[in-house]
Parts: sequence; structure tokens; C-alpha cells
Amino acid sequence: MSDATTHLLLPYILAAQAQKHVTHNEALRLLDGLVQLSVLDRDLTAPPGSPSDGDRYMVASGATGDWAGWDLNVALWTDGAWLRLPPRTGWRAWVEDEGQLLVYDGAGWIGTTPDALQNMALLGVGTTADAANPFSAKLNAALWTAKTVVEGGTGDLFYTMNKEAAGDDLGLTLQTGFVTKALVGLFGSDRFRLAVSADGSTFFDGLSVDNATGIVDQPWLPRFKAYTNYDNYVGVGTWTKIGLNNTDYNDQGAFDAANNHFVAPVDGTYLFGATLMYKVNASTTARMRGRLVLNGTTEIRGSLGEISATHVSLATAIWLQTMVPLTAGDTVELQGYFRVADGYFAADHTSFWGCKVG
Repeated sequence: MSDATTHLLLPYILAAQAQKHVTHNEALRLLDGLVQLSVLDRDLTAPPGSPSDGDRYMVASGATGDWAGWDLNVALWTDGAWLRLPPRTGWRAWVEDEGQLLVYDGAGWIGTTPDALQNMALLGVGTTADAANPFSAKLNAALWTAKTVVEGGTGDLFYTMNKEAAGDDLGLTLQTGFVTKALVGLFGSDRFRLAVSADGSTFFDGLSVDNATGIVDQPWLPRFKAYTNYDNYVGVGTWTKIGLNNTDYNDQGAFDAANNHFVAPVDGTYLFGATLMYKVNASTTARMRGRLVLNGTTEIRGSLGEISATHVSLATAIWLQTMVPLTAGDTVELQGYFRVADGYFAADHTSFWGCKVG
């Protein structure tokens, strides 16, 4: 019969043994050191100078002094001496200065954090995952970085997302207070889309890229082309707003046909152009001018044009073009002017156009 237990090597009290309390106390001392095992450190090769009773250490390789030959053993300071506790396979120990749980595998102490996690149903980081969000994380920052060449990687980093079919959705949902404000990805097709929303239910495409051609579309870009279907009469010596009562297109309704001017829907830089076609009234000695005007009063720099040569009815024209920064609510209108003789700005051939470019 053995005189110690199989796993913890606790001494038995033998039959007819004298001073049984010595053996009993030895067993209690071992149990006190081994049960709920927690060590202060695992990096020391020599005992600390002033240990406290009950202190435990996981002895590092290359041990010296009172720990010589105790590599990877547990050293317990008790009753004024170091007690050696040889580990057995399956022992677990909490390392207090690292906040890490280790297990002894028969050859060394290894971390309990697995090297691989496969086929997990739920994973929550800082929060609880559920069936709708099987991977959930609640944190303030996240980092993805490439494995370098020195580490055996390529130095590249690809984050791949995949959907089953073109008609499915794939993308990023950006929310405020869990209300979706923007979508970025492939939604309902393989076209790349960037869409925004104020309420999480109605979305507007700010950008759409055809995946077959790479052609970029901005469906909600403010843009228009307006024209007049009647001859605008303008007298001599007076700048006059040109009546433009029709549009070929008018995205976002930015051109106000009732007031014959463009209204900037948002702050930005806008490009404008116009064509003014001359039509004779009584004399081709007329000298016509054209310009674009901000908020009904200020001539936009670079938009003024004039034809000084003899005019030819329905042939002589001025082309204007300029770019200008606008604030939401600013208006831009087309004005015409005649000196020497009056005339008309011809129907159908007189137009005004513009779009937001930045």
C-alpha cells in the first residue's frame, strides 16, 4: 500500500503511526498550497528576498538557489521554508501578475486561450451575441493590420465580404442611435452604391457605379437645363431677366421656372452656362450682352459676355460659362441687355444650364 495519495501525493496516516498530527498537518499544508492554485509570478529563477507565508511561485527554467532543480514546479513558502510542489498533467494555475490562466500539459505550462476557434455559433466581445447578430462587439476601437513579410506574411491585407447572388444585399450599414443613416455596398444588384437616409426607411443614392463599365452616376446631383419657348423682348440700356419657362431636365427641382432662376439646394461649388441667341426687332445694329446674376443683384465674376459685330438674326449668339460657390438658398438667373438698338432673345435657342460640381 502506498504511503501517499495518487494525484496530490498527500501523505497517509499509517497504522500504529506515532505523532499522527505531523502527517495530518503535512497533508493539510499541501492541500492549502494546491487547492485553487494561484501563483504570484512565473518569471523568477531565484526565490524573492522577503516572501510572505503562503506565497506561491511558478519557478522559471534555469532555477537557482533554494529553487535549483525546481524548473516549472510550484514553490510554496510555508512555515519559514520553501516547499516544492511538482505539477501533474491537467493542473491549472492562475498567474496573478499577468491575469492569465495556465494549464500543465505534462511538459510545460501553456495558456488556456485556444489557438483556433472553429464553427462557433455565437461570439460576443464586450456584449451579448444573439441569433440576429451571431458576432457582436461593443468597443471604441478596432484594428486590422497586415501580417508583415518578416512575420511570414505578404504585407497585404484584404477584408472580403461575399453574397450568394447578384440580387442579394452586401454592404455596411451606418447608424445613429440604431437608425440607419447610410448604406455602402452592393444592394439588390452588383452596382456599387452609397445611399443616405434621414429616417432609416427612405434612401437616396448619392453615388452609384456601374460594375460593368465603371461609369459613375450621381442620381441626386443638382442639375438642370432650362430654355424659353417664346421670344424675350429686351429694350435698350436695361439688364433684363430672361424668362425660361421650360426645362429639359431639372434634377431635385433646383430650377424654379415660375421665377426664372436656379435655387441652390445645398452649399457647394456650381458650374453654370448659357446660350443667348439674337433675334432682330427693327435693326441689326443692336449690341447684345449677357451675364449671370447672384441673388438678383450681383453680377457673377467671369460671366459677362458681349457681341460687338453686326448681328445676324437667329445666327448671332453669346455663350457664357463660369463656376461659383453658392450657399443653400442662393439664386442664379440669366440676364440680357441691348445697347444701340433693341431686340429679342430667341425662343428655343436661348437656354441656361448648371450643376453642382463640388
